[in-house]
Amino acid sequence: MNTCLVASSLKTRFFRCPRTLSEALLCASLAALLGMPQPSLAASPAASTAAGRAPQPSSAGPDVSRMTAWIRATGNHQGLPFAIIDKKAAMLHVFDASGRPLDSSPVLLGLAVGDDSAPDIGTRKMSDIRPDERTTPAGRFMSEPGRNLQGEDIVWIDYDAAVSMHRVRASNKADRRLERLATPTAADNRISYGCVNVPAAFYDARIKPVFGRQPALVYVLPETRSMGTVFGLSDGRLLEPRRISAAIN
Repeated sequence: MNTCLVASSLKTRFFRCPRTLSEALLCASLAALLGMPQPSLAASPAASTAAGRAPQPSSAGPDVSRMTAWIRATGNHQGLPFAIIDKKAAMLHVFDASGRPLDSSPVLLGLAVGDDSAPDIGTRKMSDIRPDERTTPAGRFMSEPGRNLQGEDIVWIDYDAAVSMHRVRASNKADRRLERLATPTAADNRISYGCVNVPAAFYDARIKPVFGRQPALVYVLPETRSMGTVFGLSDGRLLEPRRISAAIN
């Protein structure tokens, strides 16, 4: 079994918010959204100072801007804090419950390119997971706080597939994870088994205080499929978060 498997007795559960929205929240059309002003994702100086970093310039690509506009216009986040993970750019963008952008950070992602998790991957030993199966799945996920078997606090993205968001671990020097995060390119940010590795200072400043205490939404943008296929943006339909039921990262 995956060595990141979490026993249910260790896993923090919270009351979940409703997972459907009223008809009033449905968007009129994608075309209308594309004409809306796009919010800046530049971090404020105070926010970046809190994360222990210099202020970061906006690094949101067109897919992130498009997704942000759709979320804010439809209320798809259900009044919860949310994050958008841009796999192509290896960037994490964090928003508060009102949809206001808070901060952004580079992250490390699954080694393999792909938008789906292999069947039953969350129940396997890590040694049984092939390199081509180490993907970070795309989709809309209701996250929740949890702990791994080592007792470390993490944020579950897809519990069944063992995908979580956690502080980067630099114990294996050969992986050069800290060095990968520090480079200006996203080309070397693919190294994990599928989990989202976040710089520790950013995790403690932006992820743990909010995502580590309550359910939230995490939108992982696709890299091999279209946004419309994954999120239903083409006709304004809303997809439900994947169920978080029985165990994993």
